Amino acid sequence: MANSSAAAARRRRATGPAPSLNGPAGDVHPVLRRATAPPAALDLLSQARAGLDEATALETSNERYATAHLAALRTAAAVLAARARPEPASRRRARIRSAWEVLPEIAPELTEWSALFSSGATRRARAEAGIQGAATTRDADDLIRDVAMFLRLVERMLVLQPVLPQPRQDGDPDRVDRGVPDAG
Repeated sequence: MANSSAAAARRRRATGPAPSLNGPAGDVHPVLRRATAPPAALDLLSQARAGLDEATALETSNERYATAHLAALRTAAAVLAARARPEPASRRRARIRSAWEVLPEIAPELTEWSALFSSGATRRARAEAGIQGAATTRDADDLIRDVAMFLRLVERMLVLQPVLPQPRQDGDPDRVDRGVPDAG
């Protein structure tokens, strides 16, 4: 083990720092990262961020709650856009399911978030309908904080998801495959 790390250190000294694919030459990271999620997912994340910003600026609790909940829904939709695959077509019409029902199947790590936002869907509908007192100031503030955390988590999950290098098939243990095909 020490022998292979010594060989790697000699190679680094001999050739200088490895070039970075995502930044200046001095910004070297041993794990390549996927630069972006699919465009549809990025667009939904952008809409969610704008919706969350709008929710914080609105006056009434109902408007703030409904707008923040919509931002959470767009965030969940971004995950579905990035990870979901269409179900095979069947002859009978499938039941329509909410994003909060589908999200735990696609991203099990977000199950608790899905349950949290699913439980607020009725309150959002009441707030959108303008029912007096559907959401209190505290309800809106709590939801805005929760959505902000959920959005940051999903942004990290989709945009900064690490892609680990795959082992080489030619048996050379000192080389790391960076996704570039061999010349020969």
